[in-house]
Amino acid sequence: MVIIDPYRGGNDSGYIDNNVIEKDFNLMISKYINNRLNELGIQNIMTRDNDKTLSDEERASIINSYNGIAISNRLSSGDENGVEIEYSLKNSNTIPNRIETAFNDRDIFVNKVYQRRDENDTSKDYDNLLKNTNTETIIIKYGNINNKDDINNVLNNYIRYAESVVKMISDYFGVDYNQNFENEYIVKKGDSLWGIANKYGITVDELKQFNNLKTNLISVGQVLKIPEVSTESIYVVKKGDSLWSISKKFNTTVNELKSLNNLSSNLLSINQKLLVPGNTYVVQKGDSLWSISRIFNTTVDNIKIKNNLKSNIINVGQVLLI
Repeated sequence: MVIIDPYRGGNDSGYIDNNVIEKDFNLMISKYINNRLNELGIQNIMTRDNDKTLSDEERASIINSYNGIAISNRLSSGDENGVEIEYSLKNSNTIPNRIETAFNDRDIFVNKVYQRRDENDTSKDYDNLLKNTNTETIIIKYGNINNKDDINNVLNNYIRYAESVVKMISDYFGVDYNQNFENEYIVKKGDSLWGIANKYGITVDELKQFNNLKTNLISVGQVLKIPEVSTESIYVVKKGDSLWSISKKFNTTVNELKSLNNLSSNLLSINQKLLVPGNTYVVQKGDSLWSISRIFNTTVDNIKIKNNLKSNIINVGQVLLI
């Protein structure tokens, strides 16, 4: 059994810096690992699967009710680079060292593998979760949130980080490991299948079929596989739009839009999907620069530079160059 702990949650946001909230990252990467372990047939549970508050005591109680290993996913705060792996005074370094090897095999730098003692009682662990769990618990701190280069590297490559953990776990339990790096999308708060399908220029039925979904229900943190994405961008027609206004928005012409979409007239209908030239994206409700960067496998800074943005504030309907 593997117990996956997305640290923080609810009233405890954890560290906040560089447009990242620790509790959200912890849940995202934990859900990815949970999903992959399910695919591999490895029994696992999560201490939380939504944004709820858990005390260290409640976390420890959940972990202690199972036999196996526990992985607590976190971020750190500091100027250093790299992954930090902390383990309990009660345990050996065998599993932490195997985690380090799994990261190194994917060219991910591990800054340190260590134990830390309580300053008031050196016979005990400094960290409360390590102190209060009987199951072997390992803390993985994927990067330093206030080190911009480090946290951007983690965000841009979080699947590679997560797969390192998945690989170690599968090896530990003697399960054949496989990976599939197709286009993927992590469901966030406010998402719907319709909205995600529109972002990628596909239908809801195509998205459901590709992910073997029986209903339209999706959950925050769920990983969806995306079919091959068109090289053109998609624009959804809104009330008040015309081919002329859309052409101005995307720096093109009415004739080019008509040709690209095989239109015989200038008539449009609300919610009609149009192909538009160039690498552009229209901001949807619930979007952030970070979530958009995930879709297009780029960085927040690259989007800001291309669009001459001075802040991370974006508006629904805003057109961004990608």
